[in-house]
Amino acid sequence: MSANEPASAFVEFKRVQKSYDGEVLVVKDLNLSMPKGEFLTMLGPSGSGKTTCLMMLAGFETATHGEIMLDGKNINNIPPHKRGIGMVFQNYALFPHMTVAENLAFPLQVRKMSKSVQEEKVERALGMVQMNSFAGRRPSQLSGGQQQRIALARALVFEPELVLMDEPLGALDKQLRETLQFEITNLAHELGITVVYVTHDQTEALTMSDRVAVFDDGRIQQLAPPDELYEKPQNSFVAQFIGENNTLDGVVQEINGNRCIVKLDSGDVIDAVPVNVNAVGDRTKVSIRPERVEFNPERLQEGTHTLKAEVLEFIYMGDIFRTRLRVAGMDDFVIKTRNAPDQQRLVPGQMIEIGWLPEDCRALDA
Repeated sequence: MSANEPASAFVEFKRVQKSYDGEVLVVKDLNLSMPKGEFLTMLGPSGSGKTTCLMMLAGFETATHGEIMLDGKNINNIPPHKRGIGMVFQNYALFPHMTVAENLAFPLQVRKMSKSVQEEKVERALGMVQMNSFAGRRPSQLSGGQQQRIALARALVFEPELVLMDEPLGALDKQLRETLQFEITNLAHELGITVVYVTHDQTEALTMSDRVAVFDDGRIQQLAPPDELYEKPQNSFVAQFIGENNTLDGVVQEINGNRCIVKLDSGDVIDAVPVNVNAVGDRTKVSIRPERVEFNPERLQEGTHTLKAEVLEFIYMGDIFRTRLRVAGMDDFVIKTRNAPDQQRLVPGQMIEIGWLPEDCRALDA
């Protein structure tokens, strides 16, 4: 992971562990460092440890072992309200009996700021989320999207350097969620704040983040920028969890530098990049992204592998065609092709030849 480590750390987890019962570790030996101004997403299935990490950083949970550092200071024993961190949750957590302006002024009153400073900061924070005209309303008079904007403004109103967000868009519909994804990202970059964002939604993680930490079983499985995570998964879990992915099972027959030969369980032999295999004879899952597979004979380049395939299902999805195939004895092989005038439409039952470049094919752990 050291290649991904930023130069100077603003947020740092050093060998952090967390257990609730003294036996089972929900977070195992976490090392993670973030520079100032980074938008980092913790992504993973429920129970993977991502929210526990966020709660330890916020101060609502205590690390069983290790150090959590903020701007060079150990914050393990500093209570949440003294960490100066902004928080946004899925359930908004706005005070129902207060107006929008009063909700925003609350963190400023706690910090004993003068009335005039409070008013100025509240107005500025409302302006950031385009909600100035709602200052006098109560939360019950706002839609879900408006409430989430106010919750965001309240997290930003005291100008924290670090903002933590736990599934903040989970309760919103798809269109509104996408709008707010862009607004939050733009706002974070504009203000230069550091954001730790927790979600189980991979699209959200890929579109919003500078880097993504993929969690499973209490550990970071891979920490990388979104494009690297998608194009170069380091193990089978990441390949399956991020985006759609085809896997073919087989055995490594030969390893030669950055190429290996894999004999699939179907008997077919293919080339792949050896990413997470150690020796000849290892079982492997070979991973190929659906958009990297080609079936137009004139588009199959030199050095492309080809396998026979039977079309099982052809789905029109507007901008793309999604085709499910039977390949090497597997019925769940998917290819995605652009909806272009020259793109051939396939029919179930049709036999075709498919191919891909060896460098698009990664031999991962079984």
